[in-house]
Amino acid sequence: MTQRNYIPRDAGPTTTQKPEVTETSESRDEPKEETTPIPTEPPEPTPLPQYSQLYEMNPEFFGWLTIEAVEIDYPVMYSPTRPEYYLNRDYYGAYSGSGIPFVDGHCPAEGNYYLIYGHRMQNKTMFGQLAKYADESFCAEHPLIRFDSVYEQREYVVMAAFFSRIYDQSERGVFRYYEYFDLSDEDVFNEYVQQVRAAALYDTGIDAVFGAELLVLSTCNYHTANGRFVVVAKRVT
Repeated sequence: MTQRNYIPRDAGPTTTQKPEVTETSESRDEPKEETTPIPTEPPEPTPLPQYSQLYEMNPEFFGWLTIEAVEIDYPVMYSPTRPEYYLNRDYYGAYSGSGIPFVDGHCPAEGNYYLIYGHRMQNKTMFGQLAKYADESFCAEHPLIRFDSVYEQREYVVMAAFFSRIYDQSERGVFRYYEYFDLSDEDVFNEYVQQVRAAALYDTGIDAVFGAELLVLSTCNYHTANGRFVVVAKRVT
């Protein structure tokens, strides 16, 4: 604000002095200092209490798979830099003929599709009873699969089951489900789901559209050389 010095009418000479302008801090035209907000990273997710110790002991622990109807109740591992490390190793990394279920190392950790392998053991451990899902009535009675990640609880419903095998590279027009790792592209997702429907042993009435999260369980099967049995499920919670 500008201040003016003046002579009152009833005091002294009638001549006036030129007004003096005193500059204050409010009259200065100084640019305001702009502050740039400092970006903050989202907080690190916290493991669920029931899995925190398992994750602390082995950071390659990825989650827990449970299907009570076929006695599957195991930790699931994930080691992308050594994809088949747990094929014949247990959770601790020690040799084990039965191995332990593991996510294909090519699947993105934060993706919408997980392909899990497990041995079909003759003593019915690991994925030894998974092929019961070849029976439509069995699936109808036991459609739910629990697959928790380290950080959240998850539930899936069986969408399809089918027999397959490892195909020779020269074979054409076949569904190599084991070569799909990332379904984040809509065309790839739709192609995959279409082939699952075509291969399915029966219609569960469960469909999946782009954006759905899928879980695939794969194990050996002896209906043919290099045979496989596959269960595909869609996340519901």
